[in-house]
Amino acid sequence: MVPTVHRLCRPAARLLLAIACGAASLHATAPRFYADDPIAREPESQDASRAQAGDIGLMYDISYNLFVTPRLEAANTPAGNINTIDELPDSGWFTNRILPRRLSEDDLARGPHVGEKPNPERWTVIREKSSGYSPGFTARDANGETWFVSFDAPGYAEGATAAIVIASKLFWALGYNQVETYITTVDPQRLVIDSGATMRRPNGKRTPMRRGDVDAVLERAARSADGTYRAAAARLLPGKVLGPFRYEGTRPDDPNDIVEHQNRRELRALRVFGAWANLTDLKAGNTLDTLVTVDGRAIVRHYLQDVGSTFGIGANGAHDWDEGFEYFYQPDTSRRRMLSFGFALSPWQTAHYTEYPSVGRFESEAFDPLTWKPHAPTTAYMAMQPEDAFWAARRVAAFDNGLIRAIVHAGQFSDSAAEQYLTAMLMQRRDKIARAYLTAVNPLVDPALSADGQLTFTNAATGAGPTAAPARYVAQWSRFDNASGATSPLGESDSTSASIKAPAPLPGETGAFVQIDVRGDGGGRSEWQQAVRLHFRRAADGWVLVGLDRRAPRQGS
Repeated sequence: MVPTVHRLCRPAARLLLAIACGAASLHATAPRFYADDPIAREPESQDASRAQAGDIGLMYDISYNLFVTPRLEAANTPAGNINTIDELPDSGWFTNRILPRRLSEDDLARGPHVGEKPNPERWTVIREKSSGYSPGFTARDANGETWFVSFDAPGYAEGATAAIVIASKLFWALGYNQVETYITTVDPQRLVIDSGATMRRPNGKRTPMRRGDVDAVLERAARSADGTYRAAAARLLPGKVLGPFRYEGTRPDDPNDIVEHQNRRELRALRVFGAWANLTDLKAGNTLDTLVTVDGRAIVRHYLQDVGSTFGIGANGAHDWDEGFEYFYQPDTSRRRMLSFGFALSPWQTAHYTEYPSVGRFESEAFDPLTWKPHAPTTAYMAMQPEDAFWAARRVAAFDNGLIRAIVHAGQFSDSAAEQYLTAMLMQRRDKIARAYLTAVNPLVDPALSADGQLTFTNAATGAGPTAAPARYVAQWSRFDNASGATSPLGESDSTSASIKAPAPLPGETGAFVQIDVRGDGGGRSEWQQAVRLHFRRAADGWVLVGLDRRAPRQGS
């Protein structure tokens, strides 16, 4: 088996094969597809035990993203970690969930939870909160487990805690590694300070933590009528903490990290997923790498560890009015406002919000997925290609109304109107994302080829816009030589439905390949005239899809 997952690995794999076969084969053409294509999991065969902990400074990160990233030349580079059928294999970064699997409402309500919820009968504070702006601390519960505890801001009860719990389930369902986070209660009367707990002071020194330090944290938190505090408790992750990852480059101390992060589809897709949930805080500090042992080998696992600044609320209360509409710094926008004496209005200045303290400022009418912006762009955000956006939008569209209701209900809102409002906004933003991205490329998905030569597929854009389907589908059929890449035409056929018969008998011998270029004609979408190129391999029991390319050359090119 050739352990390869992305196009950048193919040259290395070919070289290794050539060396193994001897110098005489160095000039031989390597096959396009291997026996294990399409692979389902990204190989992590190397030991990463030498990976070291590190940090990425907040000021450096945001300055780089604001002032350097926007100036980078946009490259028309395909994702580097997709398999041969344009899908993302599972990895230490990502696990396919919502679309390949049919998730139930119970699955969504449970999300990343695999252990027991915290026991709030007693909390023992062991250190201060090490990152983020929300009030909180690190503590052990009555069972002795370690949790990172955070609270709601005064005046915004249930907001931050609901947001982080809902968002962690949503991003888990989308495929990302998430921290187990539960809504719980902290009673100051049942809270003690560990004898060894210390706290870093403004002068940099660590001194014993005092009760006044804990009280200062609670003074910044929303207090319930009974004197307790609603909190979000995040379970301590297993393994050695290595610190955040960047949205470009690779970890030099991780031998398995060979795809530059800006070319990882799951990081590019955050431009779509982030727009849906309004995850505006896409900084490195909200990510985390850990070193874990799997099957006796150390590997790095990558987390989106803090997705709480979502929907319409953040750690300190409601989002600012322009969050999701503008970067922290946009010189062109500032110049336009100055030259117009403030009369050149931006969409956020005329957007209508129905504000709930537990939801904040979150709307769908002015929302445009094509122009949505986080606080600052990342390199992966800038590198997203249409096929990446299509892949992401399919996953967003896969959340039916029942699944969205189940996720939002997990936020445990006391105000049913707030729960219904957030649910409605997510549904409406979902539909806008589907209309924007599912119709922007040839939307052919789930192709299958029967033994007698009947090609069937699905149009993923059906129902997403006014041009749900082309007038007809046209397929060009060829026999494909996997060793040389040469093709022999078999003819052309078409159909007004998503089922096309081959124009001539297909090869019947096991191991044979056919290539089919399928495009859509008519229907008002020029993008659908870009053919999707399919490759099928003949197996003993029929045809198997081994290749799908949305960036195939146009007809005649």
